[in-house]
Amino acid sequence: MANICAFRALRPTPSMAPEICELPYDVMSSDEARQMVVGKPLSFLHVSKPEIDLPQDVSPYHHLVYLKGLENFMRLIMDGHLRQDNISCFYLYRQIMKQHSQLGLVAVASVQDYADNRIKKHELTRLEKEDDRVQHIETLNAQTGPVFLVYRSQPQLDAFFGKQILSLPDIDFTASDGVRHTSWTINQPQEIQYIQSVFSQIPCLYIADGHHRSAAAHRIWKLRQNSGNSGFFLSVIFPHHQLQILPYNRLVKDLQSLTPDAFLNALREVGEIIPNSRPWPDARHQVCLYIKQNWYLLKIHPQLIKEKSLVQSLDVSLLQDLVLAPILGIVDPRTSNRLAFVGGIRGIEELEQRVNEGQYAAAFSMYPTGIEEVMNIADAGGILPPKSTWFEPKLRDGMFCHLF
Repeated sequence: MANICAFRALRPTPSMAPEICELPYDVMSSDEARQMVVGKPLSFLHVSKPEIDLPQDVSPYHHLVYLKGLENFMRLIMDGHLRQDNISCFYLYRQIMKQHSQLGLVAVASVQDYADNRIKKHELTRLEKEDDRVQHIETLNAQTGPVFLVYRSQPQLDAFFGKQILSLPDIDFTASDGVRHTSWTINQPQEIQYIQSVFSQIPCLYIADGHHRSAAAHRIWKLRQNSGNSGFFLSVIFPHHQLQILPYNRLVKDLQSLTPDAFLNALREVGEIIPNSRPWPDARHQVCLYIKQNWYLLKIHPQLIKEKSLVQSLDVSLLQDLVLAPILGIVDPRTSNRLAFVGGIRGIEELEQRVNEGQYAAAFSMYPTGIEEVMNIADAGGILPPKSTWFEPKLRDGMFCHLF
């Protein structure tokens, strides 16, 4: 069963939401964040990436950074730009990105469920990133960015939530990237009880994005001896059929000792090569290659895919195991400085630009990993390769906060 609870969210006033709510802290560099907040004193990046308000030579993990985040957080509260609801509520959060729309439930999820693997993971975490989120949450005594959770869709919830959003929203704005963000409040006891009862019949939830945030919540729960609000963490929970996953593309610095023609010849052992192709694959087990200002489509030989496990048959795994490691000598994608990852939101143009400018020798445009693949691997206790999924649109930090 999935144990979720209503909570008293700290939220921006409707008029200030466009000025406050921001992209997650981990999708941009500190330098990019500094540029983004020019002329935006209320931007939540001053809370989630507070190193931007300190000299550039200060480490983003220095204790002064977290204290600066607390100072900025408290200023938003004291100035009345962030206000906490008087009663515990659920919230609905809809995002519209071009033709794509997704509607999630904002709630706090159980850390015990996380510990017992009823909230399933598919990604390894790094200790230094966990430490960063632990320090941030501990200093602010709040979770300011949600974990992106998924459940296998339930028709009764689709219908119930669909009726809820017929009412006037609390917050409705379109961000600078064109994504529209809208929220509604569910505060009637019988409706809250209904939602909890349906979720109590759902066997598990899945982490789509936010493995470090959830791991940090688990560590804080243990540090605080399982007491109080620390037993729950801020989440937005979406039905799986509404999600959009973009590809996570690859760039390689060099071809090792191969010429472009020799590299293409080596790829013919992996699959069929079709020159002058489109820049994106339209099916699983296809990869597009950009090299020497031309696109090629690589269709991986079916016999190389037979009898592979769920993880091994992912396109990102096939590229790594059949091309990057044996042909280019990139053995560990987690540590290699010859490999770069580019989220699909940045577009094909960025791949072409980086190769054309000589920063990289070649680019690989991937077919996106499917949400069913993610859930099936998590069910089997597997771990996805690094940079397998790019969920889009991103949840906005500062839209909802959970105070301890």
